[in-house]
Amino acid sequence: MRRGPRASPRSVARWAVAFYLLESVLSVWGQLLTIGSVVVSGDAAATANNILTNEPVFRLAIAASLLAVVFHLFVAVLFYDLFKPVGRSSSFLAVLFLVVACGIQAFAALLPVGALVVLAGTRAFGAFTVDQLQALALMLMGWNLQAYNTYLVFFGCWCIAIGYLAFRSTFLPRLLGAGMALAGLGYTVYLYRPLAQAVSPYNLALGFGELALLLWLVVRGVNAERWADLAESRAVR
Repeated sequence: MRRGPRASPRSVARWAVAFYLLESVLSVWGQLLTIGSVVVSGDAAATANNILTNEPVFRLAIAASLLAVVFHLFVAVLFYDLFKPVGRSSSFLAVLFLVVACGIQAFAALLPVGALVVLAGTRAFGAFTVDQLQALALMLMGWNLQAYNTYLVFFGCWCIAIGYLAFRSTFLPRLLGAGMALAGLGYTVYLYRPLAQAVSPYNLALGFGELALLLWLVVRGVNAERWADLAESRAVR
């Protein structure tokens, strides 16, 4: 059987950036600007009121956060295809980091659903008082934040792996790989919340390395000839 025509590495890179940006917009709006903004630290009643008052937007934010996970999985596959000639094992390890990150990201997005169910006051929670239900909803929202921070750690590991692959590649400038790895280090500080609070938002400034790689892939693209030479040399081995 004949194989269909293979997409060019430049096309793969630009599709990867498109899905990357879609995921980023949905995740930032859904999780950070909407879901995260309803939480009032230490005030269960105010948090519950914010959720119920803005329930349609809150539900839409949950849907956006879950859709972001789908786009992230596309990013994982496309970046694997792009960097596979550099090293299959290293590229596969990067995929594993992002797949685990996506699983945690999806779990984080589902926790607010639990908060909505609790605040709806169904018969299953009839034995609880209103104050207890509000406290339970606040706890679930707190778990949402912790889960999302854990997702950022694994996403940071993926960025470091992609930075390593870009640095080793011959079809991208090494400086872009170093910048992407530094951006990943900025995300990994969320492993320890006190450290993240101490360095935030300065750690996010390292994200310029992430942005630089995306801009390069869109504007200049990869060196297709060097990519093909590297892919051919790996196939021969």
